[in-house]
Parts: sequence; structure tokens; C-alpha cells
Amino acid sequence: MIRVLLADDQAMVRGALATVLGLEADIEVVGQVGSGDEVVAAAREAKPDVALLDVQMPGKDGLTAAAELRQALPSCRVIICTTFGRPGYLARAMAAGAAGFVVKDAPPEQLVEAVRRVHSGLRVVDPALAAESLATGASPLTARERDALSTAKDGRTVADIAKALFLSEGTVRNHLSAAIGKTGARTRAEAVRLAEERGWL
Repeated sequence: MIRVLLADDQAMVRGALATVLGLEADIEVVGQVGSGDEVVAAAREAKPDVALLDVQMPGKDGLTAAAELRQALPSCRVIICTTFGRPGYLARAMAAGAAGFVVKDAPPEQLVEAVRRVHSGLRVVDPALAAESLATGASPLTARERDALSTAKDGRTVADIAKALFLSEGTVRNHLSAAIGKTGARTRAEAVRLAEERGWL
């Protein structure tokens, strides 16, 4: 049996995934959680072979949870399963140690096959997303530029961002200016939007 842990903040989606996977004779759903903060503890308890993680969840996002899960339970293979098929997410998922990346609107049999393939040691990536990711390239943002843009998402002032990141206001302005230039945006808000659309945040 392939033991699977599901992490998705939408109960209906989580339930549907559990139903689809539960119909297979060789797959057993051994745990379900609704936030990224619960993933590692649930995995330690349930000992899954494969964890299916959504990208956007409350608390830690799925990419952060994937990296932590790979550290805590290296035997558990991770598949990122998301509505947001963004090239930047794919690159970040692979960097976090994920073995698979599938989009939720894929046919159910594709998801089932992805679980089996990842469990057998293979990598599985949505082909259209892989092609787009190669065309788009890696994120040009440095870690600090990404932090500054992420912190700016809710309209915080430069002073607020500086305080949150323990940086000087001048350094924050420099990071934001560089991020605006690299995204080709005209404003900070537009830079945030473009970076999110490309999966860089």
C-alpha cells in the first residue's frame, strides 16, 4: 500500500482528493491537514510514503512545508498539487525537494499515476508547466528582494518593511527598487502582482 498524506486548506478539495485516491486498491490516505503548519507533525504521526501538498495554505505555504518535511522525514516523497500552475512555483518546489508538481485541474487518473510514479522513485512534472518554466526562466529576484516584496504585499510603508525585516529603510528602498526593475513594473504594487503571477513570491 502507498500511504498518502493530504494537505489542502479547502476541505471540499481535500475530501475529493481523498475520495479519488481511496478508490485505488494500492493507495491509502493516512492523514489530512488544512494548513502548512500541521504537515510535519501529521507526517511524523502517520508515516506517509507520499505527501500531496497545496501551495497556498494558511500558516506555512506548501513550498516551505515541503522543504521542512524533506528534512524531518526524508523517506516521504512530496508532490505539490496546486491550482496555481506558475513557472516560479515549479522551480521553487523542485528546490524544496519536491518529486512531483501537478495542477488540480488535471484528470484524476493523472494524479493517481503521479502518486504511483513518485512513490516508485520517479519525478513527475506537468508537461505544459515544465515547458513554460523553461521559457520563463528562473526568478531574477534575490532572497532579500523577494522578502521585501512579500512584506510589501499588504501595502506596508518602507519603515514598516524595514522593521519587519530588521533592515535599514535605505536598504529596503534599494531592494524594492531592484525588484521593481527586474519585474519590469512601474510601481511596487505592480511588482508584487507580476512577481506573484510568475510564482516568484
